[in-house]
Amino acid sequence: MLLLLLAGCAGRADGDAGSAKDGSTGPSTASPGAATAAPATRWRPGPGTTWQWQLSGRLDTSVDAAVYDIDGFDHTKETVAGLHRAGRKVICYVSTGAWEDFRPDAGRFPKAVLGTGNGWKGERWLDIRRTDVLEPLMAARLDMCRDKGFDAVEPDNMDGYNNRTGFPLTAADQLRYNRLLASLAHERGMSVGLKNDLDQIPQLVGDFDFAVNEQCAQYGECADLKPFVAAGKAVFHVEYELPTSRFCAESRSLKLSSLLKKYELGAWRRAC
Repeated sequence: MLLLLLAGCAGRADGDAGSAKDGSTGPSTASPGAATAAPATRWRPGPGTTWQWQLSGRLDTSVDAAVYDIDGFDHTKETVAGLHRAGRKVICYVSTGAWEDFRPDAGRFPKAVLGTGNGWKGERWLDIRRTDVLEPLMAARLDMCRDKGFDAVEPDNMDGYNNRTGFPLTAADQLRYNRLLASLAHERGMSVGLKNDLDQIPQLVGDFDFAVNEQCAQYGECADLKPFVAAGKAVFHVEYELPTSRFCAESRSLKLSSLLKKYELGAWRRAC
């Protein structure tokens, strides 16, 4: 995860008019030329779908939300199945743009693809140009998500080209890598979210099934997410430093699924 750039949040409505209870929509509204055609059975969360994002602490399964976004490595197939029995959809959080020294597969990443730190202890940016190295590693992570029964993937650290990574990454490098991740998720029957990377939304909205955003209200960027809502796709949004009185009215107007969370992303949440 990026410092001050974590992942999304949820409103209280369970999707807009015409959406199913879990926020799914009907036929895909992805633009022509999307990287991978969407299977008819793939989950598609609609605008306003409620959600919970918890990446630390003991998982609280009592939160009244249609979607849970949880760490893919830290949780078992049984945990995912339990959430399914309770009627929830479950998103698998995995870092795809940064290396984490605490993951069980950390030793499989060669030093040549490890860049500078991204602001979080034990994490370093990846050289996303090296798809020859990273594609099989990320495919294995998404296999894990699929095998545990997750419905979707939240790939994190998807905007390295806009940061000091130690590599001369370009916007084209980022588009290529992000589309690769979307394709890998779709091939495994899972939906996939675009994490932050606001500048490339116009090019990528057709490749992704929903968006996850951090702090768009604090930085005056929430309107940049309109293409996802216009396409009938959920925007899971979170703020950390603003009170709900500063962003919930705009979030409701834009049909974002917005939460106030603490940086550690424990169970605590305040939904709009």
